[in-house]
Amino acid sequence: MAKEQSIKLDDFVENSKDELEKKIVDLISDKKIASILAGGKRLRPLLANLSFKACTQGNETPLQYQRALEGAVVIELAHAASLVHDDIIDKDEERRGEPAFHIKEGVANAILTGHKMLVTGFNITLKHGKEVAKLYVDSWNEVVNGELDEVTFNKKDVKNLKEASTKSKIFEAYNKIIDLKTAVLFSSACKAGAIEANMSGDILNVFSNYGREIGRAYQLADDLVDLANGEMIDSVIVPLLNRLEHKKIKIGTMEKREIKKEFLKNQDKIQEFYIAEIKKHVRKAEELGKSKAIPSSPYKDMLTDAPTYIINRMLREINITI
Repeated sequence: MAKEQSIKLDDFVENSKDELEKKIVDLISDKKIASILAGGKRLRPLLANLSFKACTQGNETPLQYQRALEGAVVIELAHAASLVHDDIIDKDEERRGEPAFHIKEGVANAILTGHKMLVTGFNITLKHGKEVAKLYVDSWNEVVNGELDEVTFNKKDVKNLKEASTKSKIFEAYNKIIDLKTAVLFSSACKAGAIEANMSGDILNVFSNYGREIGRAYQLADDLVDLANGEMIDSVIVPLLNRLEHKKIKIGTMEKREIKKEFLKNQDKIQEFYIAEIKKHVRKAEELGKSKAIPSSPYKDMLTDAPTYIINRMLREINITI
């Protein structure tokens, strides 16, 4: 990445984040929802904004830009709601270094507030037209399916999962969870940004696939960071060990300490595997960012730089760069 381009992308990220924070304050009056939204990285709305700018080449009117920012906030509402529900499902007690919302407010309150966030987002999308509203509903449906797949994977013995009857199938299940739980919102964010810029046809698929590849790389990077920090998650560890080992590792037939021992034995191979997979998705995203369907502008250049920029910001926690 050229130094000049990196500085431009840094400036864009900081300026966009400031504008998104202002838009959140304008749109969200509910104090509980505002507290849940506080402190987020804003990656999905930032990508929505970058996609919008790449489509308009920065020539949009102030009204169009404010409308696009409003649409970007919707993506953040859906993402934050998913985190509230995730923390309940996973029994996580902390989020961003603070007590999780369900710990502070109770499980019932957290579930209902998460639903309220989704309704708030949907009401905003209705003002943006049928196409945006349908994208929102379809995306959330995929996220929920991903959550259900992960719950099923963690709960049942792998031998009882029809879709995980072989080692390759086990890893396919892992990739499917990544795709539905995480990549879909990145994909929808980029596509929504293009829709807000009045794009149609093939270019929407370009942005959808661009976001999906970044989302895949981001979740893999997130899992790598968690593993490096000692988190042992069945839906991550089991597919990895089955991919790297000759024997099938079955949930329910091994003690946690045995799984951890297997993981530690394969730690170097796992890191190498993750980095290779992350790079593969980053390169795909970069190529999509260069698509001839996207008009030339400094924002198009940023599309090419953004995947590495985003992933390295995640991986710097464990002193890795790609």
